[in-house]
Amino acid sequence: MQGEVRVEPLPRETAADAAMMSMLTDLINEVYAAAEKGLWQGSAARTDPAELSRLTGAGEMFVARLDGRIVGCVRVRRLTDELSEFGMLTAAPETRGIGVGRALVRFAESHSRAQGRHTMRLELLMPRTWAHPSKEFLEGWYGRIGYRMVGMSEIEETYPDLAGLLATPCDFRVYQKDLRDQDG
Repeated sequence: MQGEVRVEPLPRETAADAAMMSMLTDLINEVYAAAEKGLWQGSAARTDPAELSRLTGAGEMFVARLDGRIVGCVRVRRLTDELSEFGMLTAAPETRGIGVGRALVRFAESHSRAQGRHTMRLELLMPRTWAHPSKEFLEGWYGRIGYRMVGMSEIEETYPDLAGLLATPCDFRVYQKDLRDQDG
């Protein structure tokens, strides 16, 4: 029998653990390479150990564990007193379909609600001129768990340093969910 997925903060002191930062970097980059195949030129990496170390030290990284093993992660950050954002949502490929992503999103929402924030936001990179299967799946999944698109921006405006790395024109779709009156 398989254990329960548990989500917990990645302790800030873990930021100095090079092996842990490397393992998480590899997991995130592996998942994003598959989920964003065809969007980036070459083998653009989603993150690196230095960035994860900084985010962990800031208390923004959370991990999902299954039977003690890390099987996913999410970054949660405060944008304003009322608004949080999650990103780097990652579930190990071998655990797809068992609720790792859902547990991470629920934790992010609950954590933000406990901090007094009432809205959760996320950004989804989408190609402008064609349907990307992984992105279409995520867009539908986010909709099913209560997220609604509230805006869109061209990557050239929002992240000009990333625009030149794209293999195809893309936009960021911004989604939000009201966390008030929701179960934790």
